[in-house]
Amino acid sequence: MSASHVITGYLIGESLRPGAAFEPPGLRLRKVSRVDLSASSADGQPQVWTFVEWETDGDVDGLAEAFADALAPELGWYVDFGAGDDHVVVFAGKVFRYRRGDEAGRAEAVAYGRSVGTPEHQLDWQD
Repeated sequence: MSASHVITGYLIGESLRPGAAFEPPGLRLRKVSRVDLSASSADGQPQVWTFVEWETDGDVDGLAEAFADALAPELGWYVDFGAGDDHVVVFAGKVFRYRRGDEAGRAEAVAYGRSVGTPEHQLDWQD
């Protein structure tokens, strides 16, 4: 990916596993905010979430692997972001990358999310 393509996304602070250090090269912090999501959080999830907005023009695969290594496996947490014509969805230990509009690729990621406990209403990422 060329340096002219900036990738942006969000990480929910509470989705990191205890002891995880998430520090991929080239990642820049854009904003940190706390949001009360008590009306839509699922059982076991915190009611207030910390959104960490980031950007990078670095290595997409390396970034995805760093997320996969840092996310907690409980509760089906994930991170998703666009990378050119691709959409990347990352769960603990598992990365999905598919072309935008690829319904089969999206369905595979959604099915995996269901299998690891992601609440149905949170499987709503935009391609």
